[in-house]
Amino acid sequence: MNVAAGWRVARLVGVHDETATARTLVLDVPGWPGHLGGQHVDLQLTAEDGYQAQRSYSLAAPAKGDRIELTVQRVPDGEVSPYLTEVLTIGDPIEVRGPVGGWFVWRPADPAPVLLLAGGAGIVPLMAMVRARRAEASRTPFRLIYSLRTPGDLYYGEELRRPGPGDAGADATLLYTRTAPPGSPRPSRRLSTEDVERYGWPPDFEPTCYVCGPTGFVEAAADMLTKLGHDPRRVRTERFGPSGG
Repeated sequence: MNVAAGWRVARLVGVHDETATARTLVLDVPGWPGHLGGQHVDLQLTAEDGYQAQRSYSLAAPAKGDRIELTVQRVPDGEVSPYLTEVLTIGDPIEVRGPVGGWFVWRPADPAPVLLLAGGAGIVPLMAMVRARRAEASRTPFRLIYSLRTPGDLYYGEELRRPGPGDAGADATLLYTRTAPPGSPRPSRRLSTEDVERYGWPPDFEPTCYVCGPTGFVEAAADMLTKLGHDPRRVRTERFGPSGG
């Protein structure tokens, strides 16, 4: 783990609701050093009585100067995420530390094809890679397989449904596990090996594979990749689970 710096005081300068329970926060962080797609930050809240709570959140986009974006999924009965998604308002300060992480990252200079497998909120760091590719005008081939429950759980829907000119060569496939909308490429069901084979890259293309989501999804998807013949050394995983939210 690589912590680039200590705590900084950031301020909320914008919000975007992604779903009914997920919100993107735009923070102004003076002196932000920049970051790579896939890295995350620590946020710290301090109560009036001095009690502190910390949580880690993935960065959702490349930095724009001192501005960064995080997408936070509200966890029912959570300690931090309800505050971030329902209480924190424009102009409020919050402590930020990072960027953190040096393994689960995409570097624009790497020419290898990229295969992204997201489960639910695991789309956040992978979307940061897609957006970094666009910002760098990279032509590295990308394929994203995004597994989610229902259309109402879709993050970044407008961007994924209508890719822009800078997204040529970056394909996204949305696969639903409970309710599939009209036009979905297949009926709703869990991600399968056949899905990964059909919508991903073949192993002889030697893609770098990034898998992010709940632990069960990540373990299953990583197993599918290795069974299809992908080199385990090229499969990078990031998982999340209950943390008190």
